[in-house]
Amino acid sequence: MEANTRSTGRLPAAFLTPGSSSFMDFLSDHQPELLPGKRQLPTQGVIEAPHGTTIVAVTFPGGVVLAGDRRATMGNVIAQRDIEKVFPADEYSAVGIAGTAGLAVEMVKLFQLELEHFEKVEGAQLSLEGKANRLSTMIRSNLGMAMQGLAVVPLFAGYDVDREKGRVFSYDVTGGRSEEHNFAATGSGSLFARGAMKKLFRDDLSEEQATTLVVQALYDAADDDSATGGPDVARRIYPIITVITEDGFRRLTEAESSELSRAVLQRRLEEPDGPKAALL
Repeated sequence: MEANTRSTGRLPAAFLTPGSSSFMDFLSDHQPELLPGKRQLPTQGVIEAPHGTTIVAVTFPGGVVLAGDRRATMGNVIAQRDIEKVFPADEYSAVGIAGTAGLAVEMVKLFQLELEHFEKVEGAQLSLEGKANRLSTMIRSNLGMAMQGLAVVPLFAGYDVDREKGRVFSYDVTGGRSEEHNFAATGSGSLFARGAMKKLFRDDLSEEQATTLVVQALYDAADDDSATGGPDVARRIYPIITVITEDGFRRLTEAESSELSRAVLQRRLEEPDGPKAALL
């Protein structure tokens, strides 16, 4: 909604009227066409759009790690090699996107604004459970576009300050939400990534071991799924790895991600069939 630019400098009445603490409700009431799920789509034909693929998450004592590969595909073509699929939602949570890339990025931006709007109106942050529910509502509103092939299936992770632990939530295209325990994966390579994490997960992982585990899981996914990109040493493209603890959200630097990826690649040269012991 455009602001009133006349000489009075006053905002439209909609901006000054008390209402819901949900920014999505505000848009639905005053300019619903701005919501991603309200767009008009062609009635015939298949829409070709880049798709993001594998996202993984694993909890450890004190927090959670959320990571994603960098490849986007469009059919059998690599549409982009260095796409970003993991974003901070707020200080203590993050979203990893799989599905229609452009639509997913828009949804993440709207989700970030939704949480910020709630905090400013209410003067307090939503609980982690509340954030997961808000994201579920947004995905559900996209169901019409999902039925036409433009699905968004994110993975949501964060540090629960009330329970003092990391938590992970997965979703389906209808907005159905499930809390995952220990680890989770979504996207085309999720089957292979989940298998790797199931083999390597332990309850007493350190933060460093958890970040190594997600890189190994993404490597295994890339090994069997053509839509998932593994660490690309030649182009210096490495997975995006984020850590969320009581200190908040932190994204590993390119140097840190590079070091982890190179260590995993070196180990795979020594043990081509994968590590025989869990994260030594």
